[in-house]
Amino acid sequence: MAEKSLTIKVKRQEDPSSKSYWEEFEIPYRPNMNIIICLMEIRKRPITKDGKQTTPVVWESSCLEHVCGACSMVINDQARQACSTLVDKIDHPIVIEPMTKFPLIRDLKVDRSRLFSDLKKAKAWVPVDGTHNLGPGPRLDAETQELRYKLSTCMSCGVCMEVCPQYNPKTLFVGPSVINQVRLMNMHPTGAMHKKERLEAMMEEGGVQDCGNAQNCVRACPKHIPLTESIADVNRQTTWEGLFGWLK
Repeated sequence: MAEKSLTIKVKRQEDPSSKSYWEEFEIPYRPNMNIIICLMEIRKRPITKDGKQTTPVVWESSCLEHVCGACSMVINDQARQACSTLVDKIDHPIVIEPMTKFPLIRDLKVDRSRLFSDLKKAKAWVPVDGTHNLGPGPRLDAETQELRYKLSTCMSCGVCMEVCPQYNPKTLFVGPSVINQVRLMNMHPTGAMHKKERLEAMMEEGGVQDCGNAQNCVRACPKHIPLTESIADVNRQTTWEGLFGWLK
């Protein structure tokens, strides 16, 4: 009985300035394989389906536990994480491409620096003044804690940007992930001290007002974060800041 195999079609590109091309690979199948395992099989034996020797496919990954967001790519026309995509649950043959909204580095690896720069612009962190013991923080109700936890699961994977019509190299839109982080940090008792600065960043060009309300992001988010709710909430906050912020 012949060993069962998988056909993987990968879109490749040597560098940002070179022309893209496709290569097909055939790898041995075993149950519960994910896409990362498939790419590792190709790396062990970089020979195409028609027997041509080639180079290993380049991709990015880190945690392999659906937490870091590094292994985002387009699999069968859907942006998702390679580590959590099981071959038993998707159509075959499997087609893998890099995300298109970020600059390509090589093959499936893209440069998400713009996302991290926008997070800096939005001051998406909670400042800590020193390391001395400040005592317990203010009590938060269970509902707020639950919401903040859900918002905090964002892993900056870029999937919401990949499916967003407003996010592309021709715009300055910061994207759903950054706006969600603004909401999260503004909800934090200490982070709220810099709420005005974050909202001012969201009121600039490329801020929350540039959202076209396509709602693709909330459907594509691998962590099921209520991104449209976050966008609406930050929109309300910026409106309030614009109307009454001068009174503070």
